[in-house]
Amino acid sequence: MPFTINDTTTFTGRALLSSLFLVSGFAKVTAPDATLGYIGSTGMPFPTLALIAALVIELGFASALLVGYRTRFVAAVMAGFSLATALVFHNQLGDQNQLIHFLKNLAIAGGLLQLAIHGGGALSLDIYRSRRVALA
Repeated sequence: MPFTINDTTTFTGRALLSSLFLVSGFAKVTAPDATLGYIGSTGMPFPTLALIAALVIELGFASALLVGYRTRFVAAVMAGFSLATALVFHNQLGDQNQLIHFLKNLAIAGGLLQLAIHGGGALSLDIYRSRRVALA
């Protein structure tokens, strides 16, 4: 079955969104002390637990998003994560850099909400899984 431009565009969108989270997650893995220090500087309780949650989202959920596994659920959780990080870590809106990060997180959440509504598209494990179930 040939894939349409919509199919490849949806896959490309998933890949681009997930890449941001994957790179950020790998950065956290390679410098956990710096990340824990940053989390702690916000006054957030349980920085280690917050780091673990961030790694689950940024590495685990982003990997699921990339391959299109449970895309709607994964994208909805990641959208919530993006909004939460905007509010907790980028709330100094008088600082131009923080404002840009805040708006970037809002835009990312918007893209993820589109995937939460429309799904992962034809080039996803979700479609593969649904076809296998239909054939069984």
